[in-house]
Amino acid sequence: MKKVFIKSYGCQMNVYDGQRMADVLAKEGYAETAEQSDADLVILNTCHIREKAVDKVYSELGRVREGKELRALQGKDTRIVVAGCVAQAEGAEIQRRQTAVDLVVGPQSYHRLPDLLTRSERRKVVDTEFPIEDKFGFLPVPDRSRTRARGVTAFLTVQEGCDKFCSFCVVPYTRGAEVSRPVSKIVAEAQALVAGGVCELTLIGQNVNAYHGEGPDGRPWPLWRLLERLASLDGIRRLRYMTSHPNDMDDGLIRAHGDLPALMPFLHLPVQSGSDAVLDAMNRKHSAAGYRDIIAKVRAVRPDIALSSDFIVGFPGETDADFDATMRLIDDVRYATVFSFKYSPRPGTPASGAAEQIPEAVKSERLAILQARVEEHRQAFNAATIGRRVDVLLERAGRHPGQLSGKSPYLQTVQVETDACHIGDTVSVDILSQTTNTLFGRIVSDKAVASVA
Repeated sequence: MKKVFIKSYGCQMNVYDGQRMADVLAKEGYAETAEQSDADLVILNTCHIREKAVDKVYSELGRVREGKELRALQGKDTRIVVAGCVAQAEGAEIQRRQTAVDLVVGPQSYHRLPDLLTRSERRKVVDTEFPIEDKFGFLPVPDRSRTRARGVTAFLTVQEGCDKFCSFCVVPYTRGAEVSRPVSKIVAEAQALVAGGVCELTLIGQNVNAYHGEGPDGRPWPLWRLLERLASLDGIRRLRYMTSHPNDMDDGLIRAHGDLPALMPFLHLPVQSGSDAVLDAMNRKHSAAGYRDIIAKVRAVRPDIALSSDFIVGFPGETDADFDATMRLIDDVRYATVFSFKYSPRPGTPASGAAEQIPEAVKSERLAILQARVEEHRQAFNAATIGRRVDVLLERAGRHPGQLSGKSPYLQTVQVETDACHIGDTVSVDILSQTTNTLFGRIVSDKAVASVA
């Protein structure tokens, strides 16, 4: 049997896409391998959101080429594919810079992999056109055994692309315009995942709360209605969604956080900056005050909700006062976790040509200050969980015999000692202590609150 090694970089969308590529290739006789040196086919599923992510890809391609050459000496053929957003953005430039690459394919065309691989046997292929057909209509139903092997949680893409055109972001150019999958297709995929043992779904999209897929009534359904439908499925115990835009956080979705028990009390809502001047330059189309209002509304319906966000520091023109405004927002909201980055100019985006680029040393200093403050808040949030009883979905074996690891409703990692419970069980846990990244607790009883069938 042929073997495929898939390495996905970047966001949760790429994790999902990597798994679906494996599903497509399984129909062609490929089995996944965790060892690149064993692979007849190597796929790098790439991210273009930051410059360092792109540099990593080209560095990795050098190592993959060496592996291809070594296997050739052993009489083994190796095909190299670059997929994802770097493929979409850079196309033939990838093959120019690394001649060992056989195929370059964008994120909307990987359902064509079998045909593209056949074509690449004769000549190198680049396929970065946005196809007319919807790739999801050509992807196989997730295989039950492979789904079970991937675990009890899963990503499920419900929306792709973005129409917001933030001035720093390449997503509209690499993923295309916003497209939402029909409710019936999403429900069918969710049911297949449940049949494979999944009990927690995270709905994903570049702008997931802009979801407007066709419902059974023929009308566009907003995300909150889709969440209600999925919550009604037998076997679904937990629902999450990411990544969202503040402007699409409508009242129905806010109410869902109070009305749907399956919707976990965790919201990732990127703001990027606390300065209105910077938000305007970013073309975010919302204000810091408007963002604070959304947070207040969400907390009104779900007071215990954990909040997460994205921040970019050192955006062109960002002053000390602008950065101070960001720090005030962070102190006001007190996030449970944050993803923060130095501004990275992306070719072709409006911000990349802005005159007032911030020196690297200033960006580094600001990022260090922000991350230190966020870490204080994260540790305080975790410490506040000590002494509480929370439900934990057990997801994998822990580091030591008899130990299982899972997630709290707030997406915290929790370790427990048990000989009676199993992966897939949801158990009540008294939280006793914490380390930097982990909570430790005691299962209240060995009887699971819920189990995978």
